[in-house]
Amino acid sequence: MRKRQVVVRREEPSSRRSSSSSVTVRSVRYRECQKNHAANVGGFAVDGCREFMASGEEGTDAALACAACGCHRNFHRREVETEVVCDCSSPSSNGT
Repeated sequence: MRKRQVVVRREEPSSRRSSSSSVTVRSVRYRECQKNHAANVGGFAVDGCREFMASGEEGTDAALACAACGCHRNFHRREVETEVVCDCSSPSSNGT
């Protein structure tokens, strides 16, 4: 079994103002199911579900159940992609 290292970036509240503005865009995806279906017999077996697919509309209880395997969304590996978009304006270099 291969181990994975996950690095989570924590943002501190900005107490200082800067002249550039930046926007942080996060997208969350739920990947393979990690529920151990053989835990009650002392084994380890996963169902092979590769990615979470919501069973219902967003905001309903069914949105938290996977349509493929029936497990709750919490059993699926959470993957967060963070992108920081910076609108930086550099000073003009024409010497005025």
